[in-house]
Amino acid sequence: MGFRRLRLLLLHLSVAVAFVSATDHIVGGHLGWNPNINYTLWANNQTIYVNDLISFRYQKNMYNVFEVNKTGYENCTMDGLAGNWSSGKDFIPLDQAKTYYFICGNGFCFSGMKVSVTVHPLNASSAAPPNASTHGAAGSAAPAGIRSWPSNAVALLVAAAASIVIGSGVGI
Repeated sequence: MGFRRLRLLLLHLSVAVAFVSATDHIVGGHLGWNPNINYTLWANNQTIYVNDLISFRYQKNMYNVFEVNKTGYENCTMDGLAGNWSSGKDFIPLDQAKTYYFICGNGFCFSGMKVSVTVHPLNASSAAPPNASTHGAAGSAAPAGIRSWPSNAVALLVAAAASIVIGSGVGI
């Protein structure tokens, strides 16, 4: 019976690791999704990995978000429309290593409301772009391509493991 509980504990830990390692990238930071903001500069300061989220914060009845292809992005059209959101607080999972293109409809794309983001694979052999921000806590220095853990992730993982061990009666 002890091995069964240990396997269950390991399963819970692996799920916890996958959960705590994703990052939510808020487009525009504190400025949000609004006209006349340099989103290229914002995107160049992000290091985004597969399974991270990109979120858009904006006035619900004024703006929106469309995922388009490169042509749609460059010309502010709906070419290659792959998704649309209009809640004012949209969380979009980035589940593939590729470049994603997002624009605002209603003509605001022409006022700069468009952003392209490159999503990197999770494997350690892929090097992070030079001058890219680290993916973990502020000031952390992880080797290129190795995803560093946010400081609260380790604490959350330990707390989850402790609660599982205590709750299941497994002694260490």
